[in-house]
Amino acid sequence: MIGLAVGVAAFMALVMAAAWAVQAVTRNAGWVDAFWSFGTGAAGVLAALWPLGEGPTVRQMLVAVLIAAWGLRLGSHIAERSAKGREDVRYARLREQWGASYPGKMFGFLMIQAFMGWVLALSVLVAARNPAPGPVWADLLGVALLGVAVAGEGVSDWQMRAFRADPANRGKIMNRGLWAWSRHPNYFFQTLGWLAYPVMALVPPGSSSLGVIALSGPVLMYWLLVHVSGIPPLEREMLASRGEAFRAYQASTSAFFPLPPRRSQ
Repeated sequence: MIGLAVGVAAFMALVMAAAWAVQAVTRNAGWVDAFWSFGTGAAGVLAALWPLGEGPTVRQMLVAVLIAAWGLRLGSHIAERSAKGREDVRYARLREQWGASYPGKMFGFLMIQAFMGWVLALSVLVAARNPAPGPVWADLLGVALLGVAVAGEGVSDWQMRAFRADPANRGKIMNRGLWAWSRHPNYFFQTLGWLAYPVMALVPPGSSSLGVIALSGPVLMYWLLVHVSGIPPLEREMLASRGEAFRAYQASTSAFFPLPPRRSQ
């Protein structure tokens, strides 16, 4: 299994090197996120199904379908957005801050992203390679968690896309639908989906002690989205562009976990 983990790491490094080349040619680093999503999904499928002895088990195939569905949905959404829109403001800011050193720093940044994708793929690997007999109820719970997560993230993205497409909403804050319960419902559902793998890795009786590695998936995703590359830079940009309107939205709406809107005092 160590050799497979090393191979997945090399695969992610190649994917993100290709992402670096594409963003250098197009001058649109938004494509980086599409490469990362497709690449992490493909790495997960590779980790789940790569033959290490007998043919794939039902659990391996279930896990492969789950990670493929996640990668295809998220990657397709970001690719469509990148093809139609301007460069993501977060990357545009890095391009401005790094100046002439942007190419080298960007390559290093993408290798860090490759590492993050590899860590997520490890959680998929240990869930798929759980030696306990299956499928059992925990496998079905994992499928349900990922299904709810993909559907919730898809609805969140659809609601935001429809809001932005209406010229009457220009300059306004999206605070309807799921966005009335969380300022970042797409991030919440994305994190929720990664709970499927520790459930499938740890819960069935007889599961391997390595299953604890699967907890790295939701923990890493939560940390990245809530504290590093998700909410903080996005909300800084929203405060800069929307000011008091966005502060009012912050005061009335949960940042991450969906909760009933708070009434203004």
